[in-house]
Amino acid sequence: QVQLVESGGGSVQTGGSLRLSCEAYGITSGIESMNWYRQSPEKQYDLVASITVAGAANYADSVKGRFTISGDNVRKQVYLQMDGLRPEDSAVYYCKAGMQVGLEYWGQGTQVTVSS
Repeated sequence: QVQLVESGGGSVQTGGSLRLSCEAYGITSGIESMNWYRQSPEKQYDLVASITVAGAANYADSVKGRFTISGDNVRKQVYLQMDGLRPEDSAVYYCKAGMQVGLEYWGQGTQVTVSS
């Protein structure tokens, strides 16, 4: 059974940092990318950052220079280091594994709250 488990969310003040982690269980091969999304108040899922198995990273404009995505292909883990957090970064953050055959697996989400 495939399961993505996120951790590391919490509450910080503006300018603070958090590090999110996501580990994929039950996947032996076939991951193309690992991604972090966040859900907006309008319930839309916005891509925050992604990283391919080759290590190519991509970021939303709103987080460039503040967030850093990294991954461990062996442990099937992905991390999101979030620095310089702002109140508008508050959201539920989700990890997604993008598979070679077009499948996607999502985690259950972890709450990030940034207070001013």
